[in-house]
Amino acid sequence: MVSISLCMIVKNEEEVLARCLDSVHDLVDEINIIDTGSEDKTVEIAKQYTDRVFFFEWTGKFKDARNESFRHATKDYIFYLDADDVLLEEDREKFKELKKTLDPNVDSVSMYYNAGTDEFGNVTLQYRRNRLIKRSRNFKWKGDVHNYLEVYGHIINSDVAITHKKTKHAVGRNLSIYQTKIDNGDEFTPRDHFYYGNELRENGHYEKAIESYTKNINRQDGWIEDKVYACINRADCYRMIGDTTNELASLMESFRFSITPRPETCSRIGYHFHDKKEWKPAIFWYELATQLENDPNKWSFTYPAYATWYPHLQLCVCYYQLKDYQKSYEHNEQARKYRPEDERILANKELLEGKLNIK
Repeated sequence: MVSISLCMIVKNEEEVLARCLDSVHDLVDEINIIDTGSEDKTVEIAKQYTDRVFFFEWTGKFKDARNESFRHATKDYIFYLDADDVLLEEDREKFKELKKTLDPNVDSVSMYYNAGTDEFGNVTLQYRRNRLIKRSRNFKWKGDVHNYLEVYGHIINSDVAITHKKTKHAVGRNLSIYQTKIDNGDEFTPRDHFYYGNELRENGHYEKAIESYTKNINRQDGWIEDKVYACINRADCYRMIGDTTNELASLMESFRFSITPRPETCSRIGYHFHDKKEWKPAIFWYELATQLENDPNKWSFTYPAYATWYPHLQLCVCYYQLKDYQKSYEHNEQARKYRPEDERILANKELLEGKLNIK
């Protein structure tokens, strides 16, 4: 059986660190925690789980701290987490089995990252990351903000998921890092333009976000999946500033890169027509969103709501407007499978049962 080093970088994580380590400490053979300047009880908590606590002066670049954390690993494989990540019980069992059966010739194991969940426990954002890395390969982190591991060789995909349970959001932190890159005259990669656009959008700078996404889209290089979501996210920005013409054009442009439609695109196009009270084209796009199957081996973003409860709830509304109360009820019931206590869905249920004389 292979041995595993857990490597983490932390700063002021007293609220969540114990929760993270409780979920993983018995699955790994070594815990390395690199503190980058905590002023709370983070270090004290870390020392309750390991004597391998190290200190690293923050350079302003996440890749430097992450590479430093990997430097302290001594076991066969490196596993990394952020302090607000956890392994749920189902995934703990899958991890144990993976550890027992992993072929030591594997260079990296990818795992799902459930980056968000709603109040009903549904995953809202999921993607794959290289998560368990063969130490002897000496893979390095790249990128100043939204960094990534430069991994190659024998990579396998697992069904283990890491669940992110964020308690706070560092507003503007990543924007300031990107601004430093701009001030220094650093060259932006296509990936930088995409993630800078995301940061601008999340902080309400929609016009600047559109500019950054467009730079990503217009580059001949860069990951095609980033371009798909640059089109989708740019469309969101156009909608936020009231430019619905360019919103639809940007959504349609995403097909140039994705080739086949994505639920995230179809649901948004459905809403574009829904908002104009054009019910039949809205129904076409919403129904298409529910029919598309997700590829479990896909590495780019997946937003499950756009293929599940959201289009069904919107179809409930569209069919209600067309006075087809039976189909409206059926789609509401589909949405209720995912959000059984959603007040909107329960209100729809009561209304439609009255229309259909269901007791």
